Amino acid sequence: MMSDGLRERSKARRREAIVRAAYELFAERGFDATTIADIAAAAEVSPRTVTLYFPSKLELALSRPEAFADRLAAAMRERQEARGALDALEHWLREEVAHRGDLDDLTHRMLELNPQLRAVAGARLAEVVRDATRILAEEQGSAPGDFGPRIAAAAAAAVVGEVVHRREEADIEAAMTFLRAGLDTLTPAAQPPR
Repeated sequence: MMSDGLRERSKARRREAIVRAAYELFAERGFDATTIADIAAAAEVSPRTVTLYFPSKLELALSRPEAFADRLAAAMRERQEARGALDALEHWLREEVAHRGDLDDLTHRMLELNPQLRAVAGARLAEVVRDATRILAEEQGSAPGDFGPRIAAAAAAAVVGEVVHRREEADIEAAMTFLRAGLDTLTPAAQPPR
């Protein structure tokens, strides 16, 4: 009889095999040209198994980008009181980069080669940015719709999109210095009048 821990590890390996097979096919053939049957064959499982793990091909394609956005949202929501939004972002970025693997690189390649998926993943990340805007506004004593928090959150989103695909410590340092310097120039008094 299989223990619960062994069963969970087996399910996690099967899930990763399905994701890896799908992303390789999406990167090679494109999202639209790839079928659930193709993914099942490449992952060496049945089509039913694929749909048990992922009810739709789109849900499968977005599973890792969704998890990425969820981790960022959690890092912003659950930041420690002593840690500001940019400190929380930096900590999260360092963790993401430290644990980056070949499946992350495959995810990036799959999104780059499928603009429709990149757009949907970008929309989810934009939701997280809106939440970050609210957090930055609270820290600055501004309204979330004010120019400063909005432009800072947009810059942070761009930084995340670039830095998370890199592995150099200097890149994180440069990006965070850029964000902090930019935020310092966007104090409520320095913002343009509405």
